[in-house]
Amino acid sequence: MSLALVLAALDDPAAGAGEARQLRLYRLLKAAILEGRLAPGARLPGTRQLAADVGMARNCVLFAYQLLLAEGFVEADRGGTRVAVLPLGMAARSPQRGPAGADRLSRRAHQLPAINRSESLLPFAPGVPDLNAFPWATWARFLHRAWGEVTARQLAYAEPGGEPDLRRAVATFLSARRGVACTPDQVFIVAGGQVALDACARLLADSGDTVWLENPCYPAARNVMLAAGLTPVAVDVDRDGMAPASGLWQAAPPRLVYVTPSHQYPLGSVLSLERRLALLAGVEAGGGWLIEDDYDSDFNHAQPGARPLPAIQGLRPEAPVIYVGTFSKLLYPGLRIAYMVVPRWAASGLGEGIRKLYRGGQAVEQRALARLLESGQLTRHLRRMAPLYRERQAALRAALQAGFGAGCPVLGGQAGLHLVLGLPASVPDTALAEAALEQGLAPRPLSAYYVGTTPDNGLVLGYGLTGVARIPELVTRLVGVAEKVRKAGGVSS
Repeated sequence: MSLALVLAALDDPAAGAGEARQLRLYRLLKAAILEGRLAPGARLPGTRQLAADVGMARNCVLFAYQLLLAEGFVEADRGGTRVAVLPLGMAARSPQRGPAGADRLSRRAHQLPAINRSESLLPFAPGVPDLNAFPWATWARFLHRAWGEVTARQLAYAEPGGEPDLRRAVATFLSARRGVACTPDQVFIVAGGQVALDACARLLADSGDTVWLENPCYPAARNVMLAAGLTPVAVDVDRDGMAPASGLWQAAPPRLVYVTPSHQYPLGSVLSLERRLALLAGVEAGGGWLIEDDYDSDFNHAQPGARPLPAIQGLRPEAPVIYVGTFSKLLYPGLRIAYMVVPRWAASGLGEGIRKLYRGGQAVEQRALARLLESGQLTRHLRRMAPLYRERQAALRAALQAGFGAGCPVLGGQAGLHLVLGLPASVPDTALAEAALEQGLAPRPLSAYYVGTTPDNGLVLGYGLTGVARIPELVTRLVGVAEKVRKAGGVSS
């Protein structure tokens, strides 16, 4: 191939805007060699000649040639510079690598269910608190104070396990609000709930081990377990939470049991005390672990002012329970600070494993969060938000019942920031969710949360971001979309 064609892009602005010409020359020659457009053994022009041909200083051409020589793409001898003979398979490689790259993903990667986060700020998106109501000025003051205390240590990786002040503050906060029995050295701060679940999957189980997951289940938790090579077993959920079938402990003994006991995600049931004790007894007898994701425990709507059932961890503090929680609902999802509470007897081993797997960060934010917890400001914010969320939930429930009728049950609501709407078979939830998104609404299809069994048909609707005044109009819009989907035979237009 003519070198002139290779160099034609040297002055093309689209080929590398803002890039130095000598670097662009090096890159173009390297790409031509790798892709076989410059054949092995082909002679390159002398540096003076090429510099004159392209209107470039000779030192710039020398720079490009020396880089290629150092990396082994060209060879130099008395006759000049020629293209090197590359190892088999390096040259003549097709530049079309999109499909091939996808094929190189692991089988696990292809098995992961999709999670759409792009519409998280639209009405009815579940799992999002009222970000507009957060006390940003207060948080900014604590952040400013924390930045004023910064030393080189805070700018490096965070302390293994988290900032000591935050570990102490979290231990105190959880003891007061959730009945969690722990000391600061049992608390580990990690970069989000996903990291906490990943640590459990990798440090407490081996590839191929069985993990029980609620069915329906939080999709991101399922993804973590699949990515770690664990074998999921879907355990159905009823009004009292996870309900293992008779004999399942013997037929599929779990290494891990993952539950969301305070407000099952997504159906909203609360794991009964009897079931909590039974799961504890089962994992203790079988040498397994219980992962208690205390999702949606922060806002209790069933009995205003009443405390929810205490955490499973607090029932028997020395039991093999990992208590996991985040500050995503209390503060904001982008903070990416979560915590794990581990048994005292496992703190040393698990702590060492966490240190080996993950690098800590956000030391400044951790210090600010510790001060926020210690000041009581976060607790006061929760108390302010609880009646607002309760009012929004009541308005959403009433609007759904009025708009969809008695044939569409409304589930959940004892805690958290979402409700579930049951749908008739004539209105498939996936089609309705897709059509609703086109109208600026972001409920999620209930069927997407199920594994293996015939899924229920419904929508998961969040109300954290939606004010009471807007709810009736938004539900009316959703009813209209549902009617169009029904008339179209379950296919969104």
